Amino acid sequence: MKYFFLSDGWTVGRVWEPSGLWDDLTWRRKPYIQQLDICILEQNETLRLYQVEDMVLMVEVQPTAIASVNQPIGQVVLKRLMTAEQAIAKLNEAEAVLKNTDHQQHKNTL
Repeated sequence: MKYFFLSDGWTVGRVWEPSGLWDDLTWRRKPYIQQLDICILEQNETLRLYQVEDMVLMVEVQPTAIASVNQPIGQVVLKRLMTAEQAIAKLNEAEAVLKNTDHQQHKNTL
């Protein structure tokens, strides 16, 4: 498995595999991309941890329609997905690590 962190207000767009763009018809399924129940706070920004299958090489992320009004960046391609060890290191370096369900409580206390 591979991992990446994604800021609140951003969503996954296109996905690439070794042959190019992921094709649901060829693979007969969508790529495995799962938001995990862990998020970190970094400079007052919530970053949620996602897990993807090994066949995924790159992921395009883009702001949601609501967030795009305030975002100067239209889209980003994540070329270097993290290994489990890199994700754990990032969690260890974070200002705070929270379960996604705990985030709202913590945000209300800030």
